[in-house]
Amino acid sequence: MTDRATELREAGRDIISLSVGEPDFPTPAHVIDAAKAALDAGDTRYTPVTGTARLKRAAALHFQRDLGITADPASIIVTAGGKQAIFEAFAATVSPGDEVIVPSPWWVSYPQMVRFAGGSVVPLITHAHHGFRFDPADLEALITPSTQWLLLNSPGNPTGAVYPRKLLEGIGDVLRRHPQVLVLADDIYSPLIYSDEPHSSFAAVCPDLADRVLTVSGVSKSHAMTGFRIGVATGPAWLIEAMGRLQSNASGNPTSISQAAAAAAFEGPQDFLVQWRERFRIRRDLVVTAINAIPGLSTPQPDGAFYCFIDATPLMDRFGDDNALALHLLEHGVAVVAASAFGGKDGFRISFAADEAVLAEALRRIAEALS
Repeated sequence: MTDRATELREAGRDIISLSVGEPDFPTPAHVIDAAKAALDAGDTRYTPVTGTARLKRAAALHFQRDLGITADPASIIVTAGGKQAIFEAFAATVSPGDEVIVPSPWWVSYPQMVRFAGGSVVPLITHAHHGFRFDPADLEALITPSTQWLLLNSPGNPTGAVYPRKLLEGIGDVLRRHPQVLVLADDIYSPLIYSDEPHSSFAAVCPDLADRVLTVSGVSKSHAMTGFRIGVATGPAWLIEAMGRLQSNASGNPTSISQAAAAAAFEGPQDFLVQWRERFRIRRDLVVTAINAIPGLSTPQPDGAFYCFIDATPLMDRFGDDNALALHLLEHGVAVVAASAFGGKDGFRISFAADEAVLAEALRRIAEALS
Protein backbone atom coordinates (compact mmCIF):
# COMPACT_ATOMS: atom_id res chain seq x y z
CA MET A 1 0.00 0.00 0.00
CA THR A 2 2.87 2.36 0.76
CA ASP A 3 4.44 1.65 -2.63
CA ARG A 4 1.11 2.12 -4.42
CA ALA A 5 0.51 5.37 -2.56
CA THR A 6 3.95 6.57 -3.66
CA GLU A 7 3.15 5.71 -7.28
CA LEU A 8 -0.09 7.66 -7.13
CA ARG A 9 1.66 10.65 -5.58
CA GLU A 10 4.28 10.60 -8.33
CA ALA A 11 1.41 10.61 -10.83
CA GLY A 12 0.12 13.80 -9.24
CA ARG A 13 -2.52 12.39 -6.90
CA ASP A 14 -2.94 13.80 -3.38
CA ILE A 15 -2.48 10.73 -1.15
CA ILE A 16 -2.29 10.70 2.64
CA SER A 17 -0.42 7.61 3.82
CA LEU A 18 -1.49 6.14 7.15
CA SER A 19 0.13 2.80 6.33
CA VAL A 20 3.67 3.32 7.60
CA GLY A 21 4.67 2.45 11.18
CA GLU A 22 7.22 5.12 12.03
CA PRO A 23 7.14 8.28 14.15
CA ASP A 24 6.80 11.52 12.20
CA PHE A 25 8.84 13.48 14.77
CA PRO A 26 12.41 14.51 13.91
CA THR A 27 15.25 12.41 15.29
CA PRO A 28 16.53 14.12 18.49
CA ALA A 29 19.32 16.61 17.82
CA HIS A 30 21.82 14.92 20.15
CA VAL A 31 21.45 11.70 18.15
CA ILE A 32 22.09 13.48 14.86
CA ASP A 33 25.10 15.21 16.40
CA ALA A 34 26.50 11.84 17.51
CA ALA A 35 26.18 10.46 13.98
CA LYS A 36 27.96 13.50 12.55
CA ALA A 37 30.71 13.24 15.16
CA ALA A 38 31.25 9.58 14.27
CA LEU A 39 31.65 10.51 10.61
CA ASP A 40 34.04 13.35 11.42
CA ALA A 41 36.08 10.99 13.61
CA GLY A 42 36.41 8.49 10.76
CA ASP A 43 34.33 5.88 12.56
CA THR A 44 33.56 4.16 9.26
CA ARG A 45 35.22 0.77 9.66
CA TYR A 46 34.04 -2.69 10.65
CA THR A 47 32.94 -3.11 14.24
CA PRO A 48 32.64 -6.36 16.18
CA VAL A 49 29.94 -8.44 14.48
CA THR A 50 27.51 -8.29 17.38
CA GLY A 51 28.01 -4.57 18.13
CA THR A 52 30.43 -2.14 19.73
CA ALA A 53 31.25 -2.36 23.43
CA ARG A 54 29.90 1.17 23.93
CA LEU A 55 26.52 0.39 22.38
CA LYS A 56 26.21 -2.85 24.33
CA ARG A 57 26.82 -0.94 27.57
CA ALA A 58 24.27 1.67 26.51
CA ALA A 59 21.79 -1.07 25.64
CA ALA A 60 22.33 -2.64 29.06
CA LEU A 61 21.48 0.76 30.57
CA HIS A 62 18.30 0.86 28.46
CA PHE A 63 17.22 -2.65 29.42
CA GLN A 64 17.68 -1.87 33.14
CA ARG A 65 16.28 1.67 33.17
CA ASP A 66 13.38 1.26 30.76
CA LEU A 67 12.45 -2.44 30.90
CA GLY A 68 13.58 -3.52 34.37
CA ILE A 69 15.85 -6.22 32.97
CA THR A 70 19.39 -6.68 34.28
CA ALA A 71 21.50 -7.53 31.23
CA ASP A 72 25.22 -8.16 31.01
CA PRO A 73 26.64 -6.46 27.90
CA ALA A 74 28.05 -9.87 26.96
CA SER A 75 24.47 -11.18 26.71
CA ILE A 76 23.41 -8.44 24.25
CA ILE A 77 23.48 -8.53 20.47
CA VAL A 78 23.14 -5.48 18.23
CA THR A 79 21.31 -6.09 14.96
CA ALA A 80 20.23 -4.20 11.86
CA GLY A 81 16.83 -3.36 13.34
CA GLY A 82 14.70 -5.43 15.70
CA LYS A 83 13.46 -7.42 12.72
CA GLN A 84 16.90 -8.99 12.21
CA ALA A 85 17.07 -10.09 15.85
CA ILE A 86 13.71 -11.86 15.61
CA PHE A 87 14.64 -13.48 12.31
CA GLU A 88 17.96 -14.73 13.69
CA ALA A 89 16.34 -16.15 16.82
CA PHE A 90 13.90 -18.22 14.77
CA ALA A 91 16.46 -19.19 12.13
CA ALA A 92 18.83 -20.41 14.85
CA THR A 93 16.29 -22.49 16.78
CA VAL A 94 13.24 -23.47 14.70
CA SER A 95 13.25 -26.70 12.71
CA PRO A 96 10.61 -28.38 10.55
CA GLY A 97 7.87 -29.66 12.83
CA ASP A 98 8.42 -27.00 15.49
CA GLU A 99 5.49 -24.79 16.42
CA VAL A 100 5.49 -21.10 17.31
CA ILE A 101 2.45 -19.64 19.07
CA VAL A 102 1.72 -16.10 17.88
CA PRO A 103 -1.18 -13.97 19.13
CA SER A 104 -3.32 -12.81 16.21
CA PRO A 105 -3.68 -10.18 14.79
CA TRP A 106 0.10 -10.11 14.41
CA TRP A 107 2.80 -8.03 12.79
CA VAL A 108 3.06 -9.11 9.16
CA SER A 109 6.64 -10.45 9.33
CA TYR A 110 6.22 -12.80 12.31
CA PRO A 111 4.59 -15.72 10.49
CA GLN A 112 6.84 -15.32 7.45
CA MET A 113 9.95 -15.62 9.62
CA VAL A 114 8.63 -18.76 11.31
CA ARG A 115 7.76 -20.36 7.98
CA PHE A 116 11.12 -19.45 6.48
CA ALA A 117 12.77 -21.39 9.30
CA GLY A 118 10.56 -24.39 8.56
CA GLY A 119 8.26 -24.01 11.55
CA SER A 120 4.50 -23.86 11.84
CA VAL A 121 2.56 -20.85 13.08
CA VAL A 122 -0.10 -21.57 15.71
CA PRO A 123 -2.48 -18.57 15.92
CA LEU A 124 -3.66 -17.49 19.36
CA ILE A 125 -6.78 -15.61 18.34
CA THR A 126 -7.58 -12.38 20.20
CA HIS A 127 -10.60 -10.10 19.89
CA ALA A 128 -11.33 -6.39 20.06
CA HIS A 129 -13.88 -6.78 22.85
CA HIS A 130 -11.10 -8.24 25.03
CA GLY A 131 -8.68 -5.47 24.10
CA PHE A 132 -6.83 -7.93 21.82
CA ARG A 133 -5.54 -9.76 24.90
CA PHE A 134 -5.87 -13.46 25.65
CA ASP A 135 -6.49 -15.64 28.66
CA PRO A 136 -3.51 -17.73 29.83
CA ALA A 137 -5.76 -20.81 29.71
CA ASP A 138 -6.23 -20.22 25.96
CA LEU A 139 -2.46 -20.22 25.59
CA GLU A 140 -2.05 -23.45 27.51
CA ALA A 141 -4.65 -25.15 25.33
CA LEU A 142 -2.41 -24.58 22.29
CA ILE A 143 0.85 -25.86 23.77
CA THR A 144 2.02 -29.24 22.51
CA PRO A 145 5.32 -31.16 22.79
CA SER A 146 6.26 -29.46 19.50
CA THR A 147 5.84 -25.92 20.81
CA GLN A 148 9.19 -24.15 20.56
CA TRP A 149 8.32 -20.47 21.06
CA LEU A 150 5.66 -18.09 22.31
CA LEU A 151 5.89 -14.66 20.73
CA LEU A 152 4.68 -11.65 22.74
CA ASN A 153 4.44 -8.13 21.32
CA SER A 154 3.39 -5.48 23.83
CA PRO A 155 2.50 -2.76 23.02
CA GLY A 156 1.43 -4.50 19.88
CA ASN A 157 1.44 -3.87 16.17
CA PRO A 158 -1.21 -3.70 14.64
CA THR A 159 -3.62 -3.44 17.59
CA GLY A 160 -1.88 -1.22 20.15
CA ALA A 161 -2.73 -3.82 22.81
CA VAL A 162 -0.71 -3.70 26.03
CA TYR A 163 -0.27 -6.80 28.18
CA PRO A 164 -0.66 -5.82 31.86
CA ARG A 165 1.52 -7.28 34.57
CA LYS A 166 -1.25 -9.61 35.79
CA LEU A 167 -1.57 -11.20 32.34
CA LEU A 168 2.20 -11.70 32.09
CA GLU A 169 2.19 -13.34 35.52
CA GLY A 170 -0.51 -15.72 34.31
CA ILE A 171 1.52 -16.53 31.20
CA GLY A 172 4.50 -17.26 33.46
CA ASP A 173 2.40 -19.69 35.52
CA VAL A 174 1.54 -21.56 32.32
CA LEU A 175 5.10 -21.67 31.00
CA ARG A 176 6.50 -23.05 34.25
CA ARG A 177 4.51 -26.18 33.44
CA HIS A 178 6.01 -26.35 29.93
CA PRO A 179 9.79 -25.94 30.24
CA GLN A 180 10.46 -26.52 26.54
CA VAL A 181 8.76 -23.27 25.49
CA LEU A 182 10.94 -20.21 24.81
CA VAL A 183 9.54 -16.67 24.86
CA LEU A 184 10.34 -13.93 22.39
CA ALA A 185 9.24 -10.57 23.82
CA ASP A 186 9.16 -7.87 21.15
CA ASP A 187 9.14 -4.72 23.31
CA ILE A 188 10.08 -2.24 20.59
CA TYR A 189 7.05 -0.02 21.38
CA SER A 190 7.56 -0.06 25.16
CA PRO A 191 8.11 3.73 25.52
CA LEU A 192 4.73 4.43 23.88
CA ILE A 193 2.09 3.56 26.48
CA TYR A 194 -0.85 5.84 27.25
CA SER A 195 -2.39 4.21 30.31
CA ASP A 196 -1.37 4.94 33.90
CA GLU A 197 0.21 1.49 34.24
CA PRO A 198 3.91 1.43 33.26
CA HIS A 199 5.27 -1.00 30.70
CA SER A 200 5.80 -4.55 31.97
CA SER A 201 8.41 -6.71 30.29
CA PHE A 202 8.02 -10.47 30.59
CA ALA A 203 11.62 -11.14 31.67
CA ALA A 204 11.27 -8.55 34.45
CA VAL A 205 7.89 -9.85 35.64
CA CYS A 206 9.04 -13.49 35.63
CA PRO A 207 12.79 -13.34 36.39
CA ASP A 208 12.94 -17.07 37.16
CA LEU A 209 12.14 -17.68 33.46
CA ALA A 210 14.69 -15.18 32.14
CA ASP A 211 16.96 -17.94 30.83
CA ARG A 212 14.17 -18.83 28.37
CA VAL A 213 13.37 -15.29 27.23
CA LEU A 214 14.75 -13.19 24.38
CA THR A 215 13.78 -9.52 24.75
CA VAL A 216 14.01 -7.38 21.63
CA SER A 217 14.13 -3.60 21.70
CA GLY A 218 15.72 -0.75 19.79
CA VAL A 219 15.67 2.94 18.93
CA SER A 220 13.44 3.00 15.84
CA LYS A 221 10.16 3.84 17.56
CA SER A 222 11.43 5.51 20.75
CA HIS A 223 13.84 7.92 19.05
CA ALA A 224 12.40 8.24 15.51
CA MET A 225 15.39 6.37 14.08
CA THR A 226 13.74 3.87 11.72
CA GLY A 227 16.26 4.52 8.95
CA PHE A 228 19.25 3.97 11.22
CA ARG A 229 18.35 0.25 11.41
CA ILE A 230 19.51 -0.61 14.93
CA GLY A 231 17.93 -3.20 17.18
CA VAL A 232 19.18 -4.71 20.43
CA ALA A 233 18.30 -8.01 22.06
CA THR A 234 19.21 -9.76 25.29
CA GLY A 235 18.67 -13.34 26.38
CA PRO A 236 20.40 -16.57 27.37
CA ALA A 237 24.06 -16.79 26.39
CA TRP A 238 23.63 -19.87 24.17
CA LEU A 239 20.97 -18.12 22.08
CA ILE A 240 22.85 -14.83 21.77
CA GLU A 241 25.94 -16.79 20.65
CA ALA A 242 23.93 -18.72 18.04
CA MET A 243 22.39 -15.50 16.72
CA GLY A 244 25.85 -13.94 16.54
CA ARG A 245 27.21 -16.84 14.50
CA LEU A 246 24.34 -16.51 12.06
CA GLN A 247 24.81 -12.75 11.83
CA SER A 248 28.53 -13.18 11.20
CA ASN A 249 27.77 -15.16 8.07
CA ALA A 250 24.64 -13.32 6.95
CA SER A 251 25.36 -9.62 7.30
CA GLY A 252 28.28 -8.82 9.59
CA ASN A 253 28.10 -5.84 11.90
CA PRO A 254 25.35 -3.20 11.85
CA THR A 255 26.42 0.16 10.45
CA SER A 256 29.12 1.80 12.57
CA ILE A 257 27.62 5.30 12.27
CA SER A 258 24.19 4.06 13.32
CA GLN A 259 25.69 2.29 16.32
CA ALA A 260 27.30 5.53 17.51
CA ALA A 261 23.96 7.32 17.12
CA ALA A 262 22.07 4.55 18.95
CA ALA A 263 24.52 4.66 21.87
CA ALA A 264 23.89 8.40 22.18
CA ALA A 265 20.13 7.75 22.03
CA PHE A 266 20.24 5.34 24.97
CA GLU A 267 22.76 7.39 26.96
CA GLY A 268 21.24 10.80 26.36
CA PRO A 269 18.13 12.61 27.62
CA GLN A 270 14.82 10.77 27.45
CA ASP A 271 12.54 13.60 28.58
CA PHE A 272 11.37 14.38 25.02
CA LEU A 273 9.34 11.17 25.19
CA VAL A 274 6.90 12.82 27.58
CA GLN A 275 5.91 15.33 24.91
CA TRP A 276 5.87 12.69 22.17
CA ARG A 277 3.56 10.44 24.19
CA GLU A 278 1.16 13.31 24.81
CA ARG A 279 1.05 14.17 21.11
CA PHE A 280 0.41 10.52 20.25
CA ARG A 281 -2.31 10.35 22.91
CA ILE A 282 -4.07 13.39 21.36
CA ARG A 283 -3.84 11.81 17.92
CA ARG A 284 -5.12 8.48 19.21
CA ASP A 285 -8.16 10.12 20.76
CA LEU A 286 -8.81 12.07 17.55
CA VAL A 287 -8.75 8.91 15.44
CA VAL A 288 -10.79 6.75 17.83
CA THR A 289 -13.53 9.37 18.13
CA ALA A 290 -13.73 9.99 14.39
CA ILE A 291 -13.65 6.31 13.38
CA ASN A 292 -16.37 5.31 15.84
CA ALA A 293 -18.56 8.09 14.40
CA ILE A 294 -18.40 6.64 10.88
CA PRO A 295 -21.24 4.16 10.17
CA GLY A 296 -19.84 0.66 9.62
CA LEU A 297 -16.53 1.28 11.38
CA SER A 298 -15.48 0.71 14.98
CA THR A 299 -12.25 0.50 16.96
CA PRO A 300 -11.30 0.01 20.60
CA GLN A 301 -8.99 2.54 22.22
CA PRO A 302 -5.40 1.26 21.96
CA ASP A 303 -3.25 1.57 25.08
CA GLY A 304 0.08 1.77 23.28
CA ALA A 305 2.04 2.06 20.01
CA PHE A 306 0.50 4.31 17.33
CA TYR A 307 -2.04 2.14 15.56
CA CYS A 308 -5.80 1.64 15.51
CA PHE A 309 -7.08 -1.72 14.30
CA ILE A 310 -10.45 -0.96 12.78
CA ASP A 311 -13.36 -3.35 12.32
CA ALA A 312 -15.40 -2.88 9.14
CA THR A 313 -17.48 -6.07 9.22
CA PRO A 314 -20.77 -4.27 8.44
CA LEU A 315 -19.23 -3.02 5.16
CA MET A 316 -18.16 -6.41 3.83
CA ASP A 317 -21.45 -7.02 2.03
CA ARG A 318 -20.66 -3.88 0.06
CA PHE A 319 -16.95 -4.43 -0.62
CA GLY A 320 -16.52 -8.22 -0.45
CA ASP A 321 -13.24 -8.20 1.49
CA ASP A 322 -10.93 -5.85 3.32
CA ASN A 323 -8.44 -5.61 0.45
CA ALA A 324 -11.15 -4.17 -1.76
CA LEU A 325 -12.06 -1.75 1.01
CA ALA A 326 -8.44 -0.64 1.40
CA LEU A 327 -8.14 -0.05 -2.35
CA HIS A 328 -11.39 1.92 -2.30
CA LEU A 329 -9.99 4.20 0.42
CA LEU A 330 -6.76 4.58 -1.54
CA GLU A 331 -8.75 5.78 -4.56
CA HIS A 332 -10.24 8.40 -2.23
CA GLY A 333 -6.80 9.57 -1.16
CA VAL A 334 -5.97 7.58 2.00
CA ALA A 335 -3.56 4.63 2.21
CA VAL A 336 -4.28 2.09 4.96
CA VAL A 337 -3.39 -1.60 5.37
CA ALA A 338 -6.02 -4.35 5.17
CA ALA A 339 -6.56 -6.37 8.35
CA SER A 340 -5.93 -9.60 6.45
CA ALA A 341 -2.25 -8.63 6.12
CA PHE A 342 -2.02 -9.06 9.90
CA GLY A 343 -3.86 -12.36 10.20
CA GLY A 344 -7.12 -10.51 10.86
CA LYS A 345 -10.09 -9.92 8.60
CA ASP A 346 -12.81 -7.46 7.61
CA GLY A 347 -11.04 -4.25 8.56
CA PHE A 348 -7.86 -2.22 8.32
CA ARG A 349 -5.03 -0.67 10.33
CA ILE A 350 -4.38 3.04 10.61
CA SER A 351 -1.12 4.52 11.83
CA PHE A 352 -1.75 7.75 13.73
CA ALA A 353 1.92 8.76 13.56
CA ALA A 354 0.98 11.84 11.54
CA ASP A 355 0.28 15.48 12.22
CA GLU A 356 -3.15 16.20 13.69
CA ALA A 357 -4.24 18.30 10.70
CA VAL A 358 -3.21 15.52 8.32
CA LEU A 359 -5.10 12.96 10.39
CA ALA A 360 -8.22 15.13 10.44
CA GLU A 361 -8.18 15.44 6.65
CA ALA A 362 -7.58 11.69 6.21
CA LEU A 363 -10.49 10.87 8.50
CA ARG A 364 -12.70 13.30 6.58
CA ARG A 365 -11.78 11.51 3.34
CA ILE A 366 -12.52 8.10 4.87
CA ALA A 367 -15.95 9.27 6.04
CA GLU A 368 -16.68 10.72 2.62
CA ALA A 369 -15.50 7.57 0.82
CA LEU A 370 -17.87 5.43 2.88
CA SER A 371 -20.85 7.80 2.91
